Amino acid sequence: MSIQSIDRSQTHSVKWESRVSKFGTDDLLPLWVADMDIASPPCVVDALIERAKHPIYGYTIYPDSYYEAIEGWMSRRFGWSIDRDWIVPCYGVVPSINFSIEAYSDIGDGVIVQTPVYPPFFNSVRTHRRKLLENRLLHRDGKYSIDFDDLEIKAKEAKLFILCSPHNPVGRVWDRDELEKIVDICRRYDIKIVSDEIHSDIVYEKVHHILASIAPDITILLNAPSKSFNVAGLNSSFAVISDRKLRSKYSRAQRHSGLGDGNPFGIEATIRAYNSGEDWLEGTKEYFRGNIAYIENFFRESDVDILPTVTEATFLIWLDCTGLGLSDDKLEEFFVKEARLGLNSGISFGSGGSGFMRINIATARETLEEAMSRLAEAYRRVFIDR
Repeated sequence: MSIQSIDRSQTHSVKWESRVSKFGTDDLLPLWVADMDIASPPCVVDALIERAKHPIYGYTIYPDSYYEAIEGWMSRRFGWSIDRDWIVPCYGVVPSINFSIEAYSDIGDGVIVQTPVYPPFFNSVRTHRRKLLENRLLHRDGKYSIDFDDLEIKAKEAKLFILCSPHNPVGRVWDRDELEKIVDICRRYDIKIVSDEIHSDIVYEKVHHILASIAPDITILLNAPSKSFNVAGLNSSFAVISDRKLRSKYSRAQRHSGLGDGNPFGIEATIRAYNSGEDWLEGTKEYFRGNIAYIENFFRESDVDILPTVTEATFLIWLDCTGLGLSDDKLEEFFVKEARLGLNSGISFGSGGSGFMRINIATARETLEEAMSRLAEAYRRVFIDR
């Protein structure tokens, strides 16, 4: 599959046109927010063009074909049969996390998150005045695992567990036995699990296990086509909740938010991506494999004292920069001012993120080659030739 670099200027791209507000300069290569610098699938583009030709973009329902597309995708990709009634459409996974916190906990209740993790996890907990319980992941030999002893302790004062599966930013695909241990602990302490599986389609050598297929009685699955097909700006996501009482509580919280009607373009993108985008997705994943290998080879063969974490899923690589010996402020300053690269600062992902950076490799290879050239030059100038 050939990936071409696409100019995203003048498209109001968060990644590219927020450089000054986020990094203080537009003189850098942005490799941060988790969308792709590559074209969405042609089948999706065609669907949006077809819909746009109808000149009315009013209030829109979710048609039968929307639910059927999600059911078919879950069956083909994961061998999981779901009923239409289990699906609750929404505008995004982050809003759904907030609805879930409202639905399954009260002010002051404990909510477990596994740090370092996608910032809206713990920000949402704090915003809703719940008690944040951090089950910090263990980092050994460039790979992360779950601290189950600590999880058992935190579970004693928790009502809700927000799981990131696969995990962003550390790139883990949780093994079935790990998920079963989580379920066992949560059942013993009567904890509901919100499982954010938005990256589940971008898994490489391992198998992704849908938590809701293992523990349907306590799990709220959140997913979307946004990461898989580069349609995050269309604001289309969904929850899958098989337990009727859990679904009722979630739906009530979502209704209270005022979010109900569908986005006509998000609906069309979801239908066409899930019905016709699988070949494109597999080709794109293969390209990402090559990008990941390129980054790993670069750090293995260069003098730059940075170690990439093993990446089992996502198009994000978690970089261990602790060998540089810089504070978090100085580390970000090095990347922005010296290397002229805009990455996500590890400390923004919470506990355990200090000394790390997250790079997005969902771009053309030549872009990554330019990024690594800048990094190598900056490293030599700052750490070797000084």
